[in-house]
Amino acid sequence: MTRPLDDIFVLDFSTLLPGPLATLMLAEAGAEVVKLERPGTGEDMRRFEPQLDAKSLGYTLLNRGKKSIALDLKDAGSVEALRPLIEKADVIVEQFRPGVMERLGLGYEAVRKMNPDIIYCSITGYGQSGPKRLVAGHDMNYLGDAGVLSISSGPVDNPTVPPALMADVGGGSYPAVVNILLALRNRDRTGEGAHLDIAMAEGVFAFAYWAYAQGVVLDQPVPNGAARLTGAVPRYRMYPTSDGKLAAVACIEQKFWDAFCDVIDMPANLRDDARDPAACIAEIGRRVLMHDAAHWEKLFKAADCCCSIVKDLSQAAQDPHFQDRGVFDWKVGMGEREIQALVLPIAAEFRGAKEDAVSAPALGQNNADYGVGDPA
Repeated sequence: MTRPLDDIFVLDFSTLLPGPLATLMLAEAGAEVVKLERPGTGEDMRRFEPQLDAKSLGYTLLNRGKKSIALDLKDAGSVEALRPLIEKADVIVEQFRPGVMERLGLGYEAVRKMNPDIIYCSITGYGQSGPKRLVAGHDMNYLGDAGVLSISSGPVDNPTVPPALMADVGGGSYPAVVNILLALRNRDRTGEGAHLDIAMAEGVFAFAYWAYAQGVVLDQPVPNGAARLTGAVPRYRMYPTSDGKLAAVACIEQKFWDAFCDVIDMPANLRDDARDPAACIAEIGRRVLMHDAAHWEKLFKAADCCCSIVKDLSQAAQDPHFQDRGVFDWKVGMGEREIQALVLPIAAEFRGAKEDAVSAPALGQNNADYGVGDPA
């Protein structure tokens, strides 16, 4: 099977989530991805929970189909050992703080001398320049600095931690893949490489475009949890059912709101949700709490009103819709086992065969293949 990136060779110096997820998507589209890891221990993700058969599931899911080279980049001669691979590479992905790759002799300028048309992608929290370029951080820090946490963080005395790693994935992995593909396209046309500066904190602004419009463009306050899309309006909230589940009510457009009001038999005097939002919210809550999730799920489905019952992760994986679309058909091999591969936003026609249970690499498994040292 021919895939779009079959002729692309990637050297991956990244760890944990943002870079590895980006290179996983490239690998799924056919790229040969070689992962550089520390001898002895490998990258930190190898030791993360949860584990199965003493192997990290996080590492396994994020590194399906890649190769692994164990090499101490601080050792004298490591750059020369990597020179043949650097000269061959189309793309390098690294995730160190600014300046680290330079100190290792593997910064963009040094690499460009070996490979003038290299696409060199640097993923950091705050970018290669600016006052915060060297500041340590994780997903929640980047979301906080971008203002996103402030618009829906729950009560101050019991704040809510975001349920997804928006900055790592949406501000790091996805922009990295998009810009790598754009740079490859540009290289096809001009022959020129590029240094891509991906800053995760910047990448999350687009996730709250509506709040950006209000809070930045109009310079108006966006109160915590009190905006149209953060629970301030009756028609875009979650309401508990009698069996402890949540109904996700997202009937923003009037036709959907009218259909939802019919479903719950909303009193006529409260159907104008702008007149007294608090009273409207209270009445919806009272009515939804009268029945269990199964009751409402059936009625919501029939009404087609942009309302649904919140599923847990296991229920979501068993959803007949996702099963029908083959979302979970790809597998990862783990010895004698097969586990479901990570769901990725790569079109099925660009990925490998579903029946191939591709494995994640053992540490240093491919040192000999690429003529690079001893993995021990």
